[in-house]
Amino acid sequence: MPEETETEQTEQPQTAPEADSRPDPWADPETARREIEKLRKESAKYRTSAKELEPLAAKARELEEAQKSEQERLSEQLTAAEERAAKAVRTAVASKVEALASADFADPEDAAGALDLAAYVDDDGVIDTDAIRADLAALLKRKPHWGKPSDTGPRRPAPDRTQGSSGNGNRTSSDPGDIFAGLMQQALKGH
Repeated sequence: MPEETETEQTEQPQTAPEADSRPDPWADPETARREIEKLRKESAKYRTSAKELEPLAAKARELEEAQKSEQERLSEQLTAAEERAAKAVRTAVASKVEALASADFADPEDAAGALDLAAYVDDDGVIDTDAIRADLAALLKRKPHWGKPSDTGPRRPAPDRTQGSSGNGNRTSSDPGDIFAGLMQQALKGH
């Protein structure tokens, strides 16, 4: 039963109180036909104008997409340029650290790898060499084995007695008597 009341209510035309005193155009069939014709013509006019404007709308969308892709391309170029600049700054700082470390460190690359290179560059790209020197001195105090040896003269090779024929126990004597005795023993064994 509640369904029937709902359908009855929706089927009944709802008449809104009209603000003006025009007669209802749908009450008279002839007036309704003229109103329908008028609405059809108006609708046709809108359809044709929409078809005429459709290529312009498509062109506007294409331009918008082209503008977006141009912005994306420029954004990618900017990002790539910033990455190259950052890499160049890191390389410059690493070179500066290695140059300053070469005086005291056996391997200056160790010093460059142990320090935070980005901390030595300010916003203008200027490298703070005083801070690098201070941090290199502190690093050398923490890791003294990274320093250059104190003896700066040429290194002498240390003898290694395990090398050569004496290391395996088959050393022959250089005494001529021993050599002659060895030859005689070989000759007697051969007979």
